[in-house]
Amino acid sequence: MLLEPTTAPFERSQSDADTITRRAASCGAAPASAVGKIALVVAVAAMSVVSQRVCRLRIGQLVGLILLLCLSGGCSTARYLTARSVRDNPLAAQLRLMTRQGPQISERTWNTLRRYGLRDGYDQDAHVCLKKIQTTLRDNRDPELIHALAELSYVEGKKAETKGDQSDALGHFGVALTNSYDYLFDEDLSETRNQYDPQFRATCDLYNESLEDTLRLLCEEHHIKPGQTYRVKTPDREFVIQTQLRGNWKPDEFDHYEFVSDYEIATLRSKHTTFGLGVPMIAVRKSNEKNDPRENYYPDELSYSVTAMMRCAKPKDGEYGDANTCVLEFFDPLTANQVKLANHWVPLETDLTTPLAFFLDTPRFRERNHETEGLLNPADAAKNRGLYMLEPYDPNRIPVLMVHGLWSSPRTWMDMFNDLRSFPEIRQRYQFWFYLYPSGQPFWLSAMQMRSDLHDLRQTFDPTHNDAPMDQMVLVGHSMGGLISRMQTIDSGDDFWRIVSDQPQEKLRGEAEERDKLVSTLFFKPNQSVSRVITIGTPHRGSKFANELTRWLARKFIKLPTMNVTMGENLVKNNPNLFRDTELLTMANAIDSLAPDSPIFPVMQRAKYSPTVKYHNIIGILQDPTLLQKKAGRGDGIVAYESATMEDTESELIVDAEHTKIHMTGQAIFEVRRILLEHLREIDSADRVATMPENAVESAAPDESTTVRKVGFEQ
Repeated sequence: MLLEPTTAPFERSQSDADTITRRAASCGAAPASAVGKIALVVAVAAMSVVSQRVCRLRIGQLVGLILLLCLSGGCSTARYLTARSVRDNPLAAQLRLMTRQGPQISERTWNTLRRYGLRDGYDQDAHVCLKKIQTTLRDNRDPELIHALAELSYVEGKKAETKGDQSDALGHFGVALTNSYDYLFDEDLSETRNQYDPQFRATCDLYNESLEDTLRLLCEEHHIKPGQTYRVKTPDREFVIQTQLRGNWKPDEFDHYEFVSDYEIATLRSKHTTFGLGVPMIAVRKSNEKNDPRENYYPDELSYSVTAMMRCAKPKDGEYGDANTCVLEFFDPLTANQVKLANHWVPLETDLTTPLAFFLDTPRFRERNHETEGLLNPADAAKNRGLYMLEPYDPNRIPVLMVHGLWSSPRTWMDMFNDLRSFPEIRQRYQFWFYLYPSGQPFWLSAMQMRSDLHDLRQTFDPTHNDAPMDQMVLVGHSMGGLISRMQTIDSGDDFWRIVSDQPQEKLRGEAEERDKLVSTLFFKPNQSVSRVITIGTPHRGSKFANELTRWLARKFIKLPTMNVTMGENLVKNNPNLFRDTELLTMANAIDSLAPDSPIFPVMQRAKYSPTVKYHNIIGILQDPTLLQKKAGRGDGIVAYESATMEDTESELIVDAEHTKIHMTGQAIFEVRRILLEHLREIDSADRVATMPENAVESAAPDESTTVRKVGFEQ
């Protein structure tokens, strides 16, 4: 027997419910698994059926148990990275940087010094030895000796740094940097340079690490800002460093830089890096003009991936003299993964994951992404509602908008986002956005708000509708987010209005603002910007866990926005005989909206969807479910397969995963990648046909590819 909602011992005042809401919301993140996520509901259900003795428990004790279950289920804030005690340096082992005897040059460099009769000289006076090597290189451009000079200079720079002589260290790092650059790019060495020699990669590391050490010292003395020129003096020479920005950023967009090598990622499952030249860095963005509406779409304390490169221009006489000009460039690895240096295309050393983890670990991000607050207190969580970008808006890339589900936030997408960006073909053509909304409110209300937020975004970034990729948008929704996403592609007609009333909407009375809000929720057209929707673990016909008991509990603990409740009550009061179901207007929350008997699901099933939109589905079916998960039926433990499957999809993938982890699995992420690539092929095919003369299309051979192109051309 289920606990009756009117049972007296379980009555709770609104103030008590508010207290529980605030305390639970302070947990921050949602439970990590489906079992943990429903532990609250299941525990209360179990307590309600054992005996009347449980019903006599003091409500305070019951609430304590509920809160304890919430906390034990995983309500804790994850950390996404940790600071290293010692920075990561690939030269550490080779040059014994961390040993008591180090730093020391490598055995191969010792042999080179021996060949040139310089080994004893280095032991006696390293400074004199370096001068002799430079003199020898004027007549003998031996790559082995150039590498030895770069390595010796780097080791001496580390020794000077340990002694606290930053000026001397900077001079040695400069010599290491310029000579390793020579080794890699000097045309005179093209016949003798061997890219298959391990020394070649070691020289790349010397270039990267000497550049990083140089930047660290410069950052201590100067606030490095792109577009500025810096003059650096060392005991032996003077360097002029010009700084430039290569990306979609503004020169004054960054507040400061951090070094990737100082941090180690946690929580995120994969770290995506590429090997090459340059120093991966974290560029921490600063908020610009507050009156610029575009700033509303960039989260506070956002950080970007940046790779720093130094071009060392050799003087006309062929030697590095007293004054050398270098160009320090900051590249965006999302738009360029290689750079042309001395007529050579060189891959950039990049790290896309650590800067993302750095942002996810900021207090402001954790504050915005309180999943429990979004569920239990939609009123307070509404202040953070909106669309968010984690990279600069690009008019030439297709938006992929990710929409989270119940008791969740954009945090849930970070593994998929991190993995998808690792594929060059994806990051070059797509930009990823995220939608944050109060998940405790009915999903049809969130769908209306997202429809309005997408319109505002378009007006902000592309008011003249010139950016074609904006009309090729892909929505990816998990769980309830899939319902919100599909509702962006529906022509409502009067089907949704018929859920609440059998009379014409023109008879609706009340304040204009309240009437307009209700009408916009129930009457809508497909968003023409959306061309594809991917739903993951979505309850298209509701979930059995949204039952009488859980709905009663939700109404006790979910605090709906007062304005929404008041609006519904006012409309009901002003229209006494108009509405057939007043609860949908005054009491419905997210759990109510997901009940299998909710009147909205049959309407969504027979609704008119946009004929130009394509749909895809990813569904979880557990191969070895627990007893608790079996209660939901054959599915992911929360959503049964019969509720998740749809007949209008282009593809359907079954994944062995529980509900809260389907979208984090490798299979689901790879399937989303496949769909995104398919989306690109269709767009590119249509673009090619659009530029073909009409007679060329008509005269083409009637094979399968021609047929597809002709259909695209006609459309």
